[in-house]
Amino acid sequence: MTIVVTGGAGFIGGHVCRRLLDRGERVAAVDSFDSFYDPAIKRAAVAELAASDRFRLVEADIRDPDAVAAGLAAAGAGPGEVAAIVHLAARAGVRPSLEQPEVYADVNLTGTAAMLELARRLGVRDFVFGSSSSVYGNSAPVPFREDDAAADPISPYAATKRGGELLCRTWNHLYGLSIVCLRFFTVYGPRQRPDLAIHKFARLMAEGRPIPLFGDGSTRRDYTYVDDIVQGVEAAVDFAAAHPGCFEVFNLGESDTVTLSRLVELLGEAMGVEPKIDRQPPQPGDVERTCADISRAREMLGYDPRTRIEDGIPRFVEWFRGSRGETP
Repeated sequence: MTIVVTGGAGFIGGHVCRRLLDRGERVAAVDSFDSFYDPAIKRAAVAELAASDRFRLVEADIRDPDAVAAGLAAAGAGPGEVAAIVHLAARAGVRPSLEQPEVYADVNLTGTAAMLELARRLGVRDFVFGSSSSVYGNSAPVPFREDDAAADPISPYAATKRGGELLCRTWNHLYGLSIVCLRFFTVYGPRQRPDLAIHKFARLMAEGRPIPLFGDGSTRRDYTYVDDIVQGVEAAVDFAAAHPGCFEVFNLGESDTVTLSRLVELLGEAMGVEPKIDRQPPQPGDVERTCADISRAREMLGYDPRTRIEDGIPRFVEWFRGSRGETP
């Protein structure tokens, strides 16, 4: 049996594929290698994964379930041969979603519905959906709990992620799929996408250029190291398999918040530079703070995040320098 990871060549998806391969699973990564960021970065990640004879790549768009199904069949993962789908493929990012809301709705909603329906067609019983802390918006009490209505998203990206959760609930109700939705809180670490804040800031610092800081630096995020996220995803796969017909939503965060100013300070210390700041006005769609209540994930998944931001940032910087051929 194969575990399918959509978005498997991406940042989180690539790490998930590696963890599943390390524990002996057969893995098929589905990815379209779109141009949202340099596809060569994804190709390099896939080249590492392809060293395993239990890994297969399916190059297809999640909005075309027939193409995905054909690719999976060619990879030896046809009907009755897929144990679970971990659906991480999405058009990501709050600010870009303000500029391309139709694209975000198409990829994140149409694509999710297509993968849910593909799961039904292939007889897949377990489905893990990668959602986002952005679904809570600015109105949810802190810390964010899964039983909040999450009915006030403030960006198209957030709305599509909440919509994806509702689609999952519908397929669970209609067809009995075991579904776990995971709300990721600001994931960072090695191989982070180049457009995300920590990677972007490190690159600008390395080049001696100013960092655009939106707002007064007081916004807070629950930054979560990618290894901790992957542990939660792995636990969710096992939870879905052990609880037929379940529908659960879990926060995956570190349950700690850091201001934007403090993040820049920590990154500057790890880089060994004094950051140059370019103050910018607050951006529409950005939430004021994120903070995860992870008590449900701890209790039901055994989720146990261990990487404090003070430890994770130096690890990221070590990878960043290595990726640029620099000696620490």
